[in-house]
Amino acid sequence: MSSSIDFDVEKIRKDFPILDRVIEGKRLVYLDSAATSQKPSQVIKAITNYYEQYNANVHRGIHTLSEEATAAYEAVRETVREFIDARETCEIIFTRNTTEAINLVAYSWGKQNVLPGDEIVLSPMEHHSNLVPWQQLAAEREAKLVYLDLTEDGQINMETAAQLIGPKTRLVAITQMSNVFGTINPVKELAQLAHKNNAVILVDGAQGIPHLKTSVADLECDFYAFSLHKMLGPTGVGILWGKKALLEAMPPFMFGGDMISSVHRDKTRFNELPWKFEAGTPNVADVIASGVAVDYLKNIGMDKVRAHEIEITRYAMQKLSEIKDIVIYGPLDATKRGGVVSFNINGLHPHDLGQILSDNGVAIRAGHHCCQPLMKDLKVMGTARASFYIYNTLEEVDMLLAALKEAEKVMGHVACR
Repeated sequence: MSSSIDFDVEKIRKDFPILDRVIEGKRLVYLDSAATSQKPSQVIKAITNYYEQYNANVHRGIHTLSEEATAAYEAVRETVREFIDARETCEIIFTRNTTEAINLVAYSWGKQNVLPGDEIVLSPMEHHSNLVPWQQLAAEREAKLVYLDLTEDGQINMETAAQLIGPKTRLVAITQMSNVFGTINPVKELAQLAHKNNAVILVDGAQGIPHLKTSVADLECDFYAFSLHKMLGPTGVGILWGKKALLEAMPPFMFGGDMISSVHRDKTRFNELPWKFEAGTPNVADVIASGVAVDYLKNIGMDKVRAHEIEITRYAMQKLSEIKDIVIYGPLDATKRGGVVSFNINGLHPHDLGQILSDNGVAIRAGHHCCQPLMKDLKVMGTARASFYIYNTLEEVDMLLAALKEAEKVMGHVACR
């Protein structure tokens, strides 16, 4: 059983060798793509090809290997620019991950622009990566954290948002898509509220961009951060996009090689964008392979990716609702959420569920998902979370349901309504 839309899941699955693995005698059902996606063979081969054919440092050599590596590395900047609809390639900064990208803004932009009494507006659904840096900045700069209100189904209350984002707001930091609720947030409307009050907005796109066609121009944001490992690429590569004027005004985040223009005994002149934020030898192989991952998604079409996930998420929520005493978090409308479904079954610990499902070959995530304040708001220790991507099928949802019912039997819980 596969998706009914114009989307050849079985053909796609053939590109992912790990999906052939057998766990505990059963075919792997990988439902943890919100943590990290699997990698197609094209991406894996790109890494191997770099090391076998043109392994060299970039920007620093005039020999053939270095020139080839530099050309391939810098070409990814243009690939990413086009993918997110940015204006200039120099606005694309390579980092290690979303976390480093957000910390770069907190350190470099935040320490220059956030003053005592200023307010930093967040949502209660933020990942720790888009919360802890702002906590630290607020404490250091004597600023205040302000949290938006959520509706009962995990969406931002825009009526109160219009009141909470005001003259004291210096920054709005918001996730594009919640890694717990799956909620797709109204980033553009929040950006307009921020700009109306002369504030800037940073978007954590780690969960959003793998699943949604994303234009930073259309979102009207000022900074956008994401990781490639959640969108078919290798680990260790992140992107910070920022408006050129903001980036040019920001001091470097780290100091050393490659981020300099010239160095003297008593002073240094820093490099221009984007390299002034990219100190040291970069992660050349994985950046190059990340460009292959972006091209892979581009060739499929993000509209098709989104349509597939709406269908599979809707089906999953429908099937999960058949389980007795289940609580599903986030919007009930699959068009308002991404391919993430967090849930609890009353009387069963999510860690127990995760372990029993793993014994049945089904990989999900269980825990607080780096959202401890949100878990406290929900009055739970954690949740079980199934997350879907381009290689998942409706049949795998059925296998998830079968494994959940097996877990209930093992734990002595009644499975059916």
